[in-house]
Amino acid sequence: MITTYQITLKIHRYDPALQKHWTQEYQVEAGRIMRFVDVLRKINDEQDPTLAWGSSCEHGQCGTCSMKINGKPLLSCELLVENAVDFFNTTTFEIEPLEVAPRIRDLIIDTEKAYERVDRVKPYVIDPAPADHDDVEENQISPEDLERYVDATRCINCFCCSSACISSHRTFLGPNAMLAAVVRVMDPREREKQQRLDVLYNENGVYRCHSSKACSFVCPKEIDVAHFIALAKEGL
Repeated sequence: MITTYQITLKIHRYDPALQKHWTQEYQVEAGRIMRFVDVLRKINDEQDPTLAWGSSCEHGQCGTCSMKINGKPLLSCELLVENAVDFFNTTTFEIEPLEVAPRIRDLIIDTEKAYERVDRVKPYVIDPAPADHDDVEENQISPEDLERYVDATRCINCFCCSSACISSHRTFLGPNAMLAAVVRVMDPREREKQQRLDVLYNENGVYRCHSSKACSFVCPKEIDVAHFIALAKEGL
């Protein structure tokens, strides 16, 4: 069994002070079960402390380590070296940031700008329905109601789907924003539906979707994003 790989990382870099873009190559000896965040940290520790990249939880729940590896948007905390070698059939990996928001430095993008699209759909309960019974504080959801959209609630807004989407980022709010709107429209606790329906069906909404299903293909949480967008197109 192979225990280590000699891998090459071709990382797209950006220095905002110099307004300079370039690709820098790193040679790394990486263990087979090292994650790509571990490989990037190894580069920081042993070769180049100036390389900038983002991560937080490193358990596939926050989305801050999203990047494109050999063209595929993914969570670098979930990709093992041996799996990458097997999937891409190479030991050379081109790494670049997602293009869904302005670049801050190297592999780091301005996520606040990316979240502006999600914020437009108001991804929270605006006008909650009262509890079903006086002795119950929360409004409970029946298993039947929840089953319709529970998969969509696993979205972590990593923006991998938006990066893979073939629709224009300038004219489409993005698959994850549409997903957030669908969740709240389908949520029986929410009495205010119209605001989200207005967003879903406006000029930047679901009808900008080209139905390529790329969003579902790259989703790290294995959500069938395209399915929920299709439901919205059909009127939910």
